[in-house]
Parts: sequence; C-alpha cells; structure tokens
Amino acid sequence: MPHHHRNPRSLLTPAMHSVLDRMARASKLPLHALSPAQARLAYEVGANVLEISPVKLPRVESFTVPTRDGYELPVRLYAPAQVEGAPLPVLVFFHGGGFVVGSIATHDSLCRSLSHLAQCAVLSVGYRLAPEFLFPVAFDDAWDAVHWVFQQGAEVGLDTRRIAVGGDSAGGTLAAVCALQARDVGLPLALQLLIYPGCSARQEMPSHKTFGQGFLLEKAHIDYFFKLFLRREADRDDWRFAPLLADDVAGVAPAWVCLAECDPLVDEGLLYADRLRAAGVAVDLELYRGVVHEFVKMGRAIPEARQAHQAAARALKQVFG
Repeated sequence: MPHHHRNPRSLLTPAMHSVLDRMARASKLPLHALSPAQARLAYEVGANVLEISPVKLPRVESFTVPTRDGYELPVRLYAPAQVEGAPLPVLVFFHGGGFVVGSIATHDSLCRSLSHLAQCAVLSVGYRLAPEFLFPVAFDDAWDAVHWVFQQGAEVGLDTRRIAVGGDSAGGTLAAVCALQARDVGLPLALQLLIYPGCSARQEMPSHKTFGQGFLLEKAHIDYFFKLFLRREADRDDWRFAPLLADDVAGVAPAWVCLAECDPLVDEGLLYADRLRAAGVAVDLELYRGVVHEFVKMGRAIPEARQAHQAAARALKQVFG
C-alpha cells in the first residue's frame, strides 16, 4: 500500500496540487461547518466548477418512480441516439455526497459523459438524503430504482437484460450494496461500476490517517456525514452501510473499480476489490496516482478524470456487448 509517506502531498500530480492550492486560497467554510441545508447548497454551487462541459444528448428526461413507501423518487434518464425499436442497456447511477449532499444536478455532466462515451442509457437516481431521511432509506430508494428498471424499464426503452449499477463515493457504496442485493434475489446485473466507494464500517485504515487532512475529503467531512446519516452506532455494522461486512460476496456482478491514490477511502476500496477477487468475482481495478477523492468530476483541470470516464465507458461497452 502506497502510504506512510512523511510528506504525502508530494504524491500529488502538479495539476492536482494546483487545484487543492486554489481551493485552499478560496478558503470558503468547510461543508462540515455548515448546516445540512447550507452544505447542500455549497456543494451544488461548487460541484460543476471543474467539470467538463455537459455533452448534448438526444434524450434527457426527468420523471419519478414509486418506492416501497409510496414516495415518488426523482430520476433522470440520459440516452444516446437509439436505433428505432432497439432497447438500450442501462447504467443505474447513484451520486456521491456522503448521503447528505449531492443530487441529480451535481452529477449531470458525469452522467452525460458516461452515456455518450459508453453509448448506453444512464438512469440517475435522486435517492433521499440525511438527516431528513436516515439509514437505510438511501439503500431502500437505490434498490427500489434498480428493481423498477428490471420490472418497468422496457416501457422507457431500456434493455432489462443489460443493467449495470454504479456510483461515486457514497453512491459507490449504494451500487456495491445493490449488487449484493441483486445476487441475493437472483436478478442478474452486468456490472458494478464503483468509483472510490465507501466500503468499511469504521474509518481506521492507514489511508484514513495518511490522507485524512488536506486532500479534499477530510476526516471531519466523513464524521459529519455519517453522524447525520446513521440512526445509531449499530448501523455501522450493517452490510448495507459497509459492504466489506457482507458475509459472502461470491456471485455478485463483475466489478470495475476506480480509486484515487490520495484518498482516505483508497484502502477500503482496495480491500473490497481484493475480497471480490478472492470470491471469484471478475474485478478490473484502476488506481489513479496522485489524485484525490472527487477527481472524476474535475475533467477541466485533471486529465486523469477524462481518462477515468473513458475507462468506465470501455468497461460498460464490454459488458453490454
């Protein structure tokens, strides 16, 4: 593991260094110093600052799908040009934001990029956020969206035999958990696309210490998010929060895992990829050196972001044939 550096900042690429310096100079209040509503707004404002320009797609539709408790869950469907009558394979996508911030809007450019590059549909899911909705609502919403695609996806032109799940950060956690759930109920997924997912119940791995401060996602953010999201300490030990705690990961969908080297979550991502491999699951692991958590949304400044979009699209194309 690439840690225990006396000066971990020396690992950063020059471009990444410069982005972090610019952020430090702007010295806005950190999210964890704000109320959840203020944090959401601050994240919305900043989320697309370094993002590539949104790709124009022939089809972008917002609608809702019903959940188990009758809530109308907002989703946005992105689709490239479709051969008349041919259903499209689909990536069900969950945005990051610690289960507290983030939205369909903050991840719009990323979803457009993936749809365009992979030539597949992307269904972005606006699952309910904490603290208004506590664990496990986010998981129930995420699974209900996946289940809806299996049941009703054909009605909106989706190929229900070719479904992938994916997400970044907390959204990567949701995707990993949906892959476990899909295996449990016998619904076949083509891929789980995990972008620096949270996998662990507690933040105790070496990377949490090495990169816990000064690398965008800080220990204080993680503590803030989880405190707002979990009902009680025992929720940490639930596999739906920490997929590393799943009894058995054999038989889940193949995984494409994208990690950032200078990210407190890198060790748990590596460990989860190892667990999947050990259980005989096909894993394609991409570790991007010298970049931080959230880098895939910084394509204007960080070339590795655009590389990761291309690599994710290749993985989707491969499984979707």
